[in-house]
Amino acid sequence: MATGKKSKEFRTLIGGQALIEGIMMRGPKKIATVVRNKEGLVKKVDEIKLIKEKYPILGFVFIRGVVNFGSSMALGVRSMMFAAEQMPEEEQEEEMSKFDKWLEKKLGSKEAEKVIITISVILGIALSIGLFIILPTILAGFLTSFVEHRILNNLIEGFLRITILISYLWLVSRMSVAKRMWAYHGAEHKAIYCYEKGLPFTVENVKEQSRLHSRCGTSFMFIVVITSILLFSFISWDMHWLVRVALRLALLPIVVAVSYEVIRLAGRYDNPFTKLISAPGKLLQRLTTREPDDAMIEVAIEAIQEVIPENAEEAKW
Repeated sequence: MATGKKSKEFRTLIGGQALIEGIMMRGPKKIATVVRNKEGLVKKVDEIKLIKEKYPILGFVFIRGVVNFGSSMALGVRSMMFAAEQMPEEEQEEEMSKFDKWLEKKLGSKEAEKVIITISVILGIALSIGLFIILPTILAGFLTSFVEHRILNNLIEGFLRITILISYLWLVSRMSVAKRMWAYHGAEHKAIYCYEKGLPFTVENVKEQSRLHSRCGTSFMFIVVITSILLFSFISWDMHWLVRVALRLALLPIVVAVSYEVIRLAGRYDNPFTKLISAPGKLLQRLTTREPDDAMIEVAIEAIQEVIPENAEEAKW
């Protein structure tokens, strides 16, 4: 296990996700989920099996973005399920629905978990599409009924899309459970910065780092919204709203692919252009991250240390 000795600063491909009372970190070879419960820290470390190793074409530029997005969603749901399992048994019973229990009885725990993860990913993607793609398009259709200007129509739709995103994040940030998750989110970013600066992994060193990171999922969401506004601006408004929605859905893989390459660019380089494209996402992170306490930072340190490879070059961006 690496210890984070002082070395030259660099950018790492290691990333993570905040969980209920925990953090998931993903490195080049391993994924670690660390959760704090009443007994202390509980962790689960797994080897990563990259699908691009079996199908190299899936690692190509503009293809890898869609593949990695789906993979990240699945890994995130699996880690969330592990975190939920660490709750007290009485709370676990409350969390399990009749459908969950029925699946486990019919398929067994392993197969039931796969089905639940698949359903969760599909529902998560469907909710995102409905909230940030379909709803703004429908609302814009009502507001632009008397506007016969494509650019103005798309600007109105883009404004609605950004407004819905910010409103959604603001509302979620008011929830008590989300507040603790956002603090773990901040701890995750701080631990990654500490590693990138080559500092020893101590609570003090991690605490000093920024909680805002250019490769954050929040930044990715904002870039997706901006990319969609730009690409959708080429679609004519002289058609039925259902056709407009269908065309936007058809363009979604391209939106995700382009956004992924933009976030990679922002994460790799530090110049005026990347700072400009990272700025709005970092501003939104003031909603989705909070300053963590020492216990949360300890979880982040444990998680990132588990995924740092022996050969540091493998973790560089």
